[in-house]
Amino acid sequence: MSADTIGTPSTSSEVRVLPGTPCWVDLFTSDPATSKEFYGRLFGWTAEESEEFGGYITFSLDGQPVAGGMRNDGSDGQDDLWSVYLATPDIARTLAAATEHGGTVHVEPMAVADLGSMGVLVDAGQAWVGAWQADTFPGFTVRDRPGSPGWCELHTRDYEKAIAFYRDVFGWDPATMSDTAQFRYTTLGTEESRGGSQGAGIMDVTGFPEDPFPTTWSVYFVTADADAAAARVTELGGQVVQGPDETPFGRLVTCLDSTGARFKLVQNPQEGG
Repeated sequence: MSADTIGTPSTSSEVRVLPGTPCWVDLFTSDPATSKEFYGRLFGWTAEESEEFGGYITFSLDGQPVAGGMRNDGSDGQDDLWSVYLATPDIARTLAAATEHGGTVHVEPMAVADLGSMGVLVDAGQAWVGAWQADTFPGFTVRDRPGSPGWCELHTRDYEKAIAFYRDVFGWDPATMSDTAQFRYTTLGTEESRGGSQGAGIMDVTGFPEDPFPTTWSVYFVTADADAAAARVTELGGQVVQGPDETPFGRLVTCLDSTGARFKLVQNPQEGG
């Protein structure tokens, strides 16, 4: 591991994967080599490519998988981006429910060797999200520590419709965190109802400018020092779009990586003050 990465303790936190919770994130990148270099130097990730799965990249932190990556060849007109996958015990049923509740299926259920089955859908608010039914591979196995995913969040302009969609399709137990004109936010249940499992939220962005708040899922990666990590992003050829900002949920930074994929950094309140 490089000495210039931003905080990567050697211990891991076990992830409890419940239906509807984020279980995997992956990067769609037009330049895999550049992306591997960027995240390796930022978070201390190692990268392994699989010929069996078309060069799919598994990023690991201290030997534990935390994210994936695949080449964006530009054929579908999609920008480089991070995607979120939600766990499901029955992917065929989940994708069928998606069409019943205003979504569309982009990738039909597909077995990935003995690892599990994946599918991709567009939700009722036009945001892309993946579904994963695990077999031998549950998804990321560490969270809430520097260099790993800490939170996933949907930005939507169809707030009520999105809440109903994730409730009806993925079995969410929606919990309202805030319902003011300035800040409308719903979470995947409470910490108690999730049993400590990986969290996620839905934020209403109708009051924000179209950019930088597109209708999309966003991934927060934990850092021990948001300011140092933000500076490192710039040094590595990325861009800081917003922040660092102090919030009740931690110190937050919105970034673009070296190929333009958007991600967020979060320094939890207990980390470094």
